[in-house]
Amino acid sequence: MSEPVHTPANTADHAPHFDLIALGEPLIEFNQRDPAAPAFTRGFGGDTSNAAIAAARLGARVAFVGQVGDDTFGRDLLALWQAEGVATEGVRTLAGTDTGLYFVSHGAAGHEFSYRRAGSAAARMTPADLPRALLARTRWLHVSGISLAISTSACDAVLAAIALARSAGAKISFDLNYRARLWPPARALALTRQVLADCDLFLPGLDEIQTLSGLDDADAALAWAHAQGARAVVLKLGPTGCRISDGAQRLTLPGHAVAAVDATGAGDCFAGACLSQLARGATLADAARLANVAAALSTRGFGAVAPLPRPADLAAAGWPVR
Repeated sequence: MSEPVHTPANTADHAPHFDLIALGEPLIEFNQRDPAAPAFTRGFGGDTSNAAIAAARLGARVAFVGQVGDDTFGRDLLALWQAEGVATEGVRTLAGTDTGLYFVSHGAAGHEFSYRRAGSAAARMTPADLPRALLARTRWLHVSGISLAISTSACDAVLAAIALARSAGAKISFDLNYRARLWPPARALALTRQVLADCDLFLPGLDEIQTLSGLDDADAALAWAHAQGARAVVLKLGPTGCRISDGAQRLTLPGHAVAAVDATGAGDCFAGACLSQLARGATLADAARLANVAAALSTRGFGAVAPLPRPADLAAAGWPVR
Protein backbone atom coordinates (compact mmCIF):
# COMPACT_ATOMS: atom_id res chain seq x y z
CA MET A 1 0.00 0.00 0.00
CA SER A 2 1.34 3.42 -0.90
CA GLU A 3 1.90 6.05 1.75
CA PRO A 4 -0.58 8.97 1.90
CA VAL A 5 0.62 12.20 0.36
CA HIS A 6 0.65 15.27 2.63
CA THR A 7 0.68 18.70 1.01
CA PRO A 8 1.45 22.00 2.71
CA ALA A 9 -1.42 24.42 3.32
CA ASN A 10 -0.24 27.03 0.83
CA THR A 11 -0.38 24.84 -2.28
CA ALA A 12 -2.87 23.54 -4.82
CA ASP A 13 -6.45 24.03 -3.53
CA HIS A 14 -5.22 26.04 -0.54
CA ALA A 15 -3.46 28.87 -2.36
CA PRO A 16 -2.69 31.81 -0.09
CA HIS A 17 -5.27 34.58 -0.11
CA PHE A 18 -2.72 37.30 0.75
CA ASP A 19 0.63 38.20 -0.71
CA LEU A 20 1.67 39.74 2.60
CA ILE A 21 0.51 39.79 6.20
CA ALA A 22 2.25 42.34 8.41
CA LEU A 23 2.14 41.90 12.17
CA GLY A 24 3.08 44.48 14.76
CA GLU A 25 2.47 47.77 16.50
CA PRO A 26 0.32 50.43 14.80
CA LEU A 27 0.74 53.98 16.05
CA ILE A 28 -0.69 57.46 15.65
CA GLU A 29 1.87 60.01 14.47
CA PHE A 30 2.20 63.70 15.33
CA ASN A 31 4.73 65.30 12.98
CA GLN A 32 6.21 68.78 13.44
CA ARG A 33 6.70 70.10 9.93
CA ASP A 34 8.23 73.44 10.94
CA PRO A 35 10.97 73.27 13.61
CA ALA A 36 10.21 76.88 14.52
CA ALA A 37 6.51 76.25 15.15
CA PRO A 38 4.85 74.26 17.96
CA ALA A 39 2.15 72.75 15.73
CA PHE A 40 2.08 69.01 14.93
CA THR A 41 0.20 67.35 12.06
CA ARG A 42 -1.59 64.13 12.93
CA GLY A 43 -0.92 61.09 10.80
CA PHE A 44 -0.24 57.37 11.11
CA GLY A 45 2.76 55.19 11.79
CA GLY A 46 4.08 51.92 13.12
CA ASP A 47 6.78 50.18 11.11
CA THR A 48 4.93 47.07 9.97
CA SER A 49 1.71 49.01 9.33
CA ASN A 50 3.68 51.43 7.16
CA ALA A 51 5.14 48.49 5.23
CA ALA A 52 1.69 46.96 4.78
CA ILE A 53 0.29 50.18 3.32
CA ALA A 54 3.34 50.65 1.07
CA ALA A 55 2.82 47.15 -0.34
CA ALA A 56 -0.93 47.62 -0.77
CA ARG A 57 -0.43 50.89 -2.66
CA LEU A 58 1.74 48.98 -5.13
CA GLY A 59 -0.91 46.37 -5.77
CA ALA A 60 -0.17 43.61 -3.25
CA ARG A 61 -2.95 41.78 -1.40
CA VAL A 62 -2.24 42.69 2.20
CA ALA A 63 -3.64 42.10 5.69
CA PHE A 64 -2.57 43.48 9.04
CA VAL A 65 -2.47 41.61 12.35
CA GLY A 66 -2.34 43.56 15.57
CA GLN A 67 -4.29 45.29 18.32
CA VAL A 68 -5.61 48.83 18.70
CA GLY A 69 -7.21 50.59 21.62
CA ASP A 70 -10.93 51.18 21.97
CA ASP A 71 -10.43 54.87 21.28
CA THR A 72 -10.63 57.42 18.50
CA PHE A 73 -7.10 56.63 17.38
CA GLY A 74 -7.83 52.92 17.09
CA ARG A 75 -10.93 53.60 15.02
CA ASP A 76 -8.94 55.95 12.80
CA LEU A 77 -6.33 53.25 12.15
CA LEU A 78 -9.04 50.77 11.19
CA ALA A 79 -10.50 53.33 8.77
CA LEU A 80 -7.04 53.99 7.34
CA TRP A 81 -6.35 50.32 6.60
CA GLN A 82 -9.76 49.85 5.05
CA ALA A 83 -9.25 52.91 2.85
CA GLU A 84 -5.84 51.62 1.78
CA GLY A 85 -7.12 48.16 0.91
CA VAL A 86 -5.42 46.44 3.85
CA ALA A 87 -7.62 43.68 5.28
CA THR A 88 -8.40 44.08 9.00
CA GLU A 89 -9.91 40.77 10.07
CA GLY A 90 -6.68 40.13 11.98
CA VAL A 91 -6.96 43.36 13.99
CA ARG A 92 -8.47 43.27 17.49
CA THR A 93 -9.89 46.28 19.31
CA LEU A 94 -8.95 45.86 22.96
CA ALA A 95 -11.36 47.40 25.44
CA GLY A 96 -9.93 49.51 28.23
CA THR A 97 -6.62 50.20 26.46
CA ASP A 98 -5.07 53.01 24.45
CA THR A 99 -3.52 53.13 21.00
CA GLY A 100 0.16 54.11 21.06
CA LEU A 101 1.39 57.53 19.91
CA TYR A 102 4.63 59.14 18.80
CA PHE A 103 5.85 62.64 18.04
CA VAL A 104 8.39 63.60 15.35
CA SER A 105 10.50 66.76 15.62
CA HIS A 106 12.83 68.00 12.88
CA GLY A 107 16.09 69.85 13.31
CA ALA A 108 19.65 70.20 12.07
CA ALA A 109 20.48 66.65 13.18
CA GLY A 110 17.48 65.13 11.38
CA HIS A 111 14.28 63.79 12.88
CA GLU A 112 13.80 62.91 16.55
CA PHE A 113 11.10 60.65 17.97
CA SER A 114 9.24 60.72 21.30
CA TYR A 115 6.91 57.82 22.07
CA ARG A 116 3.86 57.27 24.29
CA ARG A 117 3.34 53.52 23.92
CA ALA A 118 3.74 51.90 27.37
CA GLY A 119 0.81 49.58 28.11
CA SER A 120 -0.75 50.16 24.69
CA ALA A 121 -3.13 47.70 23.08
CA ALA A 122 -0.36 46.50 20.76
CA ALA A 123 1.99 45.81 23.66
CA ARG A 124 -0.64 43.56 25.29
CA MET A 125 -0.81 41.11 22.39
CA THR A 126 -0.24 37.44 23.29
CA PRO A 127 0.07 34.23 21.27
CA ALA A 128 -3.52 33.37 22.19
CA ASP A 129 -4.68 36.50 20.35
CA LEU A 130 -3.26 35.43 16.99
CA PRO A 131 -5.66 34.71 14.08
CA ARG A 132 -4.29 31.27 13.30
CA ALA A 133 -6.37 30.60 10.19
CA LEU A 134 -5.44 33.96 8.69
CA LEU A 135 -1.72 33.40 9.25
CA ALA A 136 -1.97 30.18 7.26
CA ARG A 137 -3.12 32.01 4.13
CA THR A 138 -0.25 34.26 3.12
CA ARG A 139 2.84 34.07 0.95
CA TRP A 140 4.85 36.32 3.27
CA LEU A 141 4.68 37.22 6.95
CA HIS A 142 6.45 40.49 7.79
CA VAL A 143 7.56 41.24 11.37
CA SER A 144 10.00 43.59 13.04
CA GLY A 145 12.34 44.00 15.97
CA ILE A 146 10.11 46.71 17.42
CA SER A 147 7.25 44.24 17.87
CA LEU A 148 9.67 41.86 19.59
CA ALA A 149 10.80 44.63 21.91
CA ILE A 150 7.65 46.40 23.10
CA SER A 151 6.71 43.68 25.61
CA THR A 152 7.40 40.07 26.51
CA SER A 153 3.92 38.98 25.47
CA ALA A 154 4.20 40.77 22.11
CA CYS A 155 7.55 39.09 21.57
CA ASP A 156 5.99 35.71 22.26
CA ALA A 157 3.18 36.53 19.82
CA VAL A 158 5.64 37.39 17.05
CA LEU A 159 7.58 34.16 17.55
CA ALA A 160 4.35 32.14 17.61
CA ALA A 161 3.12 33.85 14.43
CA ILE A 162 6.38 33.01 12.66
CA ALA A 163 5.99 29.35 13.61
CA LEU A 164 2.35 29.27 12.49
CA ALA A 165 2.95 30.97 9.16
CA ARG A 166 6.07 28.99 8.38
CA SER A 167 4.33 25.68 9.13
CA ALA A 168 1.71 26.67 6.54
CA GLY A 169 4.35 27.32 3.89
CA ALA A 170 4.76 31.10 4.18
CA LYS A 171 8.06 32.92 3.92
CA ILE A 172 9.24 35.19 6.73
CA SER A 173 10.47 38.77 6.33
CA PHE A 174 12.18 40.47 9.28
CA ASP A 175 13.01 44.17 9.52
CA LEU A 176 15.47 44.56 12.40
CA ASN A 177 14.49 48.14 13.32
CA TYR A 178 16.61 48.06 16.48
CA ARG A 179 15.69 50.74 19.01
CA ALA A 180 18.08 51.07 21.95
CA ARG A 181 15.39 52.68 24.13
CA LEU A 182 13.22 49.57 23.90
CA TRP A 183 15.67 46.84 24.85
CA PRO A 184 19.36 46.16 25.57
CA PRO A 185 21.67 44.95 22.77
CA ALA A 186 22.21 41.52 24.35
CA ARG A 187 18.50 40.66 24.35
CA ALA A 188 18.04 42.14 20.89
CA LEU A 189 20.92 40.05 19.57
CA ALA A 190 19.62 36.82 21.12
CA LEU A 191 16.12 37.26 19.69
CA THR A 192 17.42 38.43 16.33
CA ARG A 193 19.40 35.21 16.06
CA GLN A 194 16.28 33.22 16.96
CA VAL A 195 14.21 34.90 14.26
CA LEU A 196 16.94 34.67 11.64
CA ALA A 197 16.95 30.89 11.94
CA ASP A 198 13.52 31.00 10.23
CA CYS A 199 14.04 34.11 8.10
CA ASP A 200 13.76 34.21 4.31
CA LEU A 201 14.38 37.96 3.95
CA PHE A 202 16.32 40.02 6.49
CA LEU A 203 16.21 43.82 6.24
CA PRO A 204 18.73 45.42 8.61
CA GLY A 205 20.62 48.68 8.50
CA LEU A 206 24.41 48.60 8.68
CA ASP A 207 24.39 50.72 11.84
CA GLU A 208 22.05 48.22 13.52
CA ILE A 209 24.29 45.27 12.66
CA GLN A 210 27.28 47.20 13.98
CA THR A 211 25.51 47.86 17.29
CA LEU A 212 24.51 44.23 17.79
CA SER A 213 27.51 42.38 16.34
CA GLY A 214 30.34 44.92 16.27
CA LEU A 215 30.75 44.52 12.49
CA ASP A 216 31.05 47.74 10.51
CA ASP A 217 31.79 46.29 7.07
CA ALA A 218 28.88 45.61 4.71
CA ASP A 219 30.13 42.24 3.45
CA ALA A 220 31.00 41.09 6.95
CA ALA A 221 27.49 42.08 8.06
CA LEU A 222 25.96 40.08 5.20
CA ALA A 223 28.09 37.03 6.06
CA TRP A 224 27.07 37.34 9.70
CA ALA A 225 23.37 37.47 8.80
CA HIS A 226 23.64 34.37 6.59
CA ALA A 227 25.54 32.55 9.34
CA GLN A 228 22.56 33.14 11.66
CA GLY A 229 20.23 31.52 9.10
CA ALA A 230 18.91 34.34 6.91
CA ARG A 231 18.35 33.07 3.36
CA ALA A 232 18.45 36.51 1.70
CA VAL A 233 19.63 39.83 3.10
CA VAL A 234 19.05 43.42 2.05
CA LEU A 235 21.43 45.69 3.93
CA LYS A 236 19.82 49.13 3.87
CA LEU A 237 22.33 51.96 3.43
CA GLY A 238 19.99 54.96 3.50
CA PRO A 239 20.22 57.48 0.64
CA THR A 240 23.16 55.61 -0.90
CA GLY A 241 21.05 52.52 -1.63
CA CYS A 242 21.51 48.96 -0.40
CA ARG A 243 23.69 45.88 -0.68
CA ILE A 244 21.91 42.59 -1.26
CA SER A 245 22.89 38.95 -0.96
CA ASP A 246 21.11 35.69 -1.65
CA GLY A 247 23.93 33.65 -0.13
CA ALA A 248 25.56 33.01 -3.50
CA GLN A 249 25.87 36.48 -5.02
CA ARG A 250 26.19 40.00 -3.65
CA LEU A 251 25.26 43.21 -5.39
CA THR A 252 25.33 46.90 -4.49
CA LEU A 253 22.35 48.92 -5.74
CA PRO A 254 22.59 52.73 -5.79
CA GLY A 255 20.03 54.99 -4.17
CA HIS A 256 17.64 57.30 -5.99
CA ALA A 257 18.32 61.01 -5.56
CA VAL A 258 15.42 63.20 -4.41
CA ALA A 259 14.94 66.42 -2.48
CA ALA A 260 14.17 64.77 0.87
CA VAL A 261 12.31 66.58 3.64
CA ASP A 262 11.41 63.76 6.07
CA ALA A 263 12.84 60.24 6.20
CA THR A 264 10.23 58.98 8.67
CA GLY A 265 9.16 55.49 7.56
CA ALA A 266 11.45 55.31 4.53
CA GLY A 267 12.87 51.95 5.62
CA ASP A 268 9.35 50.64 6.16
CA CYS A 269 8.42 51.79 2.67
CA PHE A 270 11.44 49.94 1.33
CA ALA A 271 10.31 46.73 3.04
CA GLY A 272 6.74 46.95 1.78
CA ALA A 273 7.74 47.82 -1.77
CA CYS A 274 10.33 45.06 -1.89
CA LEU A 275 7.87 42.44 -0.60
CA SER A 276 5.17 43.58 -3.03
CA GLN A 277 7.51 42.78 -5.90
CA LEU A 278 8.84 39.52 -4.48
CA ALA A 279 5.25 38.32 -4.10
CA ARG A 280 4.80 38.94 -7.83
CA GLY A 281 7.79 36.76 -8.64
CA ALA A 282 10.44 39.46 -9.08
CA THR A 283 14.07 38.64 -8.38
CA LEU A 284 15.59 40.02 -5.20
CA ALA A 285 17.70 42.46 -7.24
CA ASP A 286 14.73 43.81 -9.21
CA ALA A 287 12.57 44.06 -6.09
CA ALA A 288 15.29 45.94 -4.21
CA ARG A 289 15.90 48.30 -7.13
CA LEU A 290 12.27 49.36 -7.16
CA ALA A 291 12.20 49.52 -3.35
CA ASN A 292 15.17 51.91 -3.41
CA VAL A 293 13.19 54.29 -5.59
CA ALA A 294 9.97 53.91 -3.58
CA ALA A 295 11.77 54.62 -0.30
CA ALA A 296 13.42 57.70 -1.76
CA LEU A 297 10.11 59.02 -3.08
CA SER A 298 8.55 58.55 0.37
CA THR A 299 10.95 61.13 1.84
CA ARG A 300 9.62 63.97 -0.32
CA GLY A 301 6.72 64.64 2.07
CA PHE A 302 6.15 64.71 5.81
CA GLY A 303 4.93 61.71 7.78
CA ALA A 304 5.29 57.96 7.54
CA VAL A 305 2.16 57.17 5.52
CA ALA A 306 0.96 60.17 3.49
CA PRO A 307 4.00 60.27 1.13
CA LEU A 308 4.14 56.52 0.48
CA PRO A 309 4.29 56.26 -3.33
CA ARG A 310 1.67 54.83 -5.64
CA PRO A 311 2.34 53.23 -9.06
CA ALA A 312 1.89 56.58 -10.82
CA ASP A 313 4.64 58.12 -8.65
CA LEU A 314 7.04 55.34 -9.52
CA ALA A 315 6.14 55.52 -13.19
CA ALA A 316 6.82 59.26 -13.17
CA ALA A 317 10.25 58.50 -11.70
CA GLY A 318 10.94 56.03 -14.52
CA TRP A 319 10.14 52.86 -12.56
CA PRO A 320 6.76 51.48 -13.67
CA VAL A 321 5.30 48.80 -11.41
CA ARG A 322 4.70 45.61 -13.35
